[in-house]
Amino acid sequence: MKSLYDKYGGIPVISKIVHNFYGKILKSPDLKKFFENVNIESLMSHQIQLFSHVMGGPTQFDLGRLKNAHSRMNIQGEHFAEVAEILEETLEDAGVEEEDIQTIMGIVASTRSE
Repeated sequence: MKSLYDKYGGIPVISKIVHNFYGKILKSPDLKKFFENVNIESLMSHQIQLFSHVMGGPTQFDLGRLKNAHSRMNIQGEHFAEVAEILEETLEDAGVEEEDIQTIMGIVASTRSE
């Protein structure tokens, strides 16, 4: 069975999705504060690795890193929900099929406690 990583074109497509995703995140009045003084290029590089991992690509990503990275940020449920909504919209914009979006969103939802 072909992975979502392969189905959607690997790193080039995932990179575009991540860049579009952060473009939207940084326009959100409620979310942009979390990214002040953050090296966005470095963050996007990590997110490309994470998305590659989530989509079944060859990249390995330790999901435990999420909890460490987010532990001091006071992220609330409404922040997580907005990020998830933006991600879903970004995946739709990229032409990801609905069934695949739901698979990805299920994985994202499983990281909520992180």
